[in-house]
Amino acid sequence: MEIKQQLRLSQQLVMTPQLQQAIRLLQLSRLELIEEVRKELDNNPVLSEDEPAERTRTEPGDNRSTSEVRTLEEPAYPQSNEQKVSERATREVDWEKFLENRSQQQAPGTQRGGFEELPPIEQNLTKPNNLQDHLLWQLQMSDFTEGERRFAELVIGNLDEKGYLDLVGVERPDGTRTPDLTIEDLAEESGLHPDDAPLVLEMIQAFDPLGVASRDLRECLLVQARAAGYEDGETVIEIIKNHLHHLEKHNYQAIVREMKIALEDVYEAAKEVQEFESRPARNFTDQDERTIGITPDVYVIKDGADFVVVDNDRGVQRLFINENLTKRLMKDPTAKEFIGEKLRNAQWLIRAIEQRRKTIIRVAECIVEKQRDFFEKGVSYLKPMILRDVAEAVGMHESTISRVTTNKYMHTPAGLFELKYFFNSSIRRVANEDIASESVKQAIKKLIDEEDKANPISDQQIVEMLEKTEGIKIARRTVAKYREMLGILASSKRKRLF
Repeated sequence: MEIKQQLRLSQQLVMTPQLQQAIRLLQLSRLELIEEVRKELDNNPVLSEDEPAERTRTEPGDNRSTSEVRTLEEPAYPQSNEQKVSERATREVDWEKFLENRSQQQAPGTQRGGFEELPPIEQNLTKPNNLQDHLLWQLQMSDFTEGERRFAELVIGNLDEKGYLDLVGVERPDGTRTPDLTIEDLAEESGLHPDDAPLVLEMIQAFDPLGVASRDLRECLLVQARAAGYEDGETVIEIIKNHLHHLEKHNYQAIVREMKIALEDVYEAAKEVQEFESRPARNFTDQDERTIGITPDVYVIKDGADFVVVDNDRGVQRLFINENLTKRLMKDPTAKEFIGEKLRNAQWLIRAIEQRRKTIIRVAECIVEKQRDFFEKGVSYLKPMILRDVAEAVGMHESTISRVTTNKYMHTPAGLFELKYFFNSSIRRVANEDIASESVKQAIKKLIDEEDKANPISDQQIVEMLEKTEGIKIARRTVAKYREMLGILASSKRKRLF
C-alpha cells in the first residue's frame, strides 16, 4: 500500500449554474414563473420592472441619447480585465430611480368624495360552502360536552374528499406506514370514554349532510335509510346490510334467491336505495372552482389559411437593469464586487426567461404544423405524435420537450389545451393510417353517449363497432382501459332499469 499523486485528463459533462437555472425556469408553469420573477425583483436590487419608455429618461448632465440606454436583454459587458468590467458595469443601473420606482409601486389611497375607502372586492365575494366549516358550525350549535366536542373535531378533521371518516394509516418518508386508527383511539386522544365514541359518532352522522363521517358506503346508506324511517328487518335495511354487492351489479335475481322475496319487492327497495346519497360531500368543496382559471402561455390564431402562434406575455413582468444606479455604485470599491455579482445574476435570469419564451414558441409552432388537421377539423383528426417527433423537428432533446410541454397551455380556436394533450400513442387502423389514442377515446365516449341506456353496449361490442365503422382494431382490454380513463362505468353498472 502506498500514497502517490497521479495526473489524469478526462472529459465530463458539468451542469453550469446558468444551465441549471435555464432548465429550472423552463419547467416552471406560468404562475410559478411570475412568482420566481417577483422573488428575483425583491432579492436583486439591480433588476427593475420599469418600462423602457420610463427608463430612457436621462438625468441632467447626461449627454447620452436614449438609444444608448441598454436593457437587460442586451449582451453582458466584456470581462477582459477588472477595469473594463467596472467601466461597462457602471452603465447598467440607478439606485435613486430604483428606490423611486419602488415607492411608486405603492399607490396612495384614493379619495371617494369624503367617504372612507371601500373594502377590497375579495371581502365581498361569495365563497362555496366548505364541508368542514359547515360541520363545525353545527357542532357549535349542538349540546356536546367538552370531551365529546374534542372527539367530534377529530372526526371532522379526518374526513376525506367524499365525506367519509378516513382513519387509514399514512405512509412515512422511509416507506413504512403508520397503524390504522379506530374511533376508540380518537376517543382516547380527546379524553372521551371509548364506550361513548360510537354514540357520539352516530350523532355526528346525523348532521347535515346526512351520513357524513360514515366509515364506508354501507354505513352511509344505513344512516340515511334509518333517518328515512326504515327499521331493522325491512327489505331496504336488509339489502343494504347483506346484499349491497349484488345491488351494485344489478344482480336482482341473486337477491331474490337469497332473501326469498318477490322480484317486485327487490325493485321497489332498489329504487329507494338509489335515492340515497353515496357521497355526502358532493355539494361541498374546499376550492372554489368558479375562480380557477388557466392563463394560456401561447395563443394560436387563425389568419386566413394559416395558424399563427403568439406568446402571451401579459402578467409576466419584463426585467431591465437600473443602469444609472449601477453606474454610481460601481464607483464605490466596497460595493463593486457585490454589484458585479448581481449584474451577472440578472443577465443570466433575463437570458433564461427569453430562451424559455423562444423555446415554448418553437415547440408550439411545431405542434401546430404537425397537428394542422386537428385545428381545422377537430379531435377526431388528431394524429399520433410522441416527444421524439417534436424533438427531432426543433433540434432539441426529448427531456427538453417534456419540460416545455408540462403545465404549459395553448389557447386555440377549438379551446384551451395543455401542450401534452397533443402527444398520443398510435392505434393501428385496418386500412388507413394510424389514429391517435385520444381520438379513439373520443370515439368510445361518443358510442357510449349514444347507446340505449336500458341496454348498454359491452366492451366487446364497442370493439366490433369501432372496427366496423372506423376501421380501428383494438383489444377489449384496451377499450376497458380507455373507458376507465374517461370515468365511464362498465355496461353492467350503466344499465338503467327504472
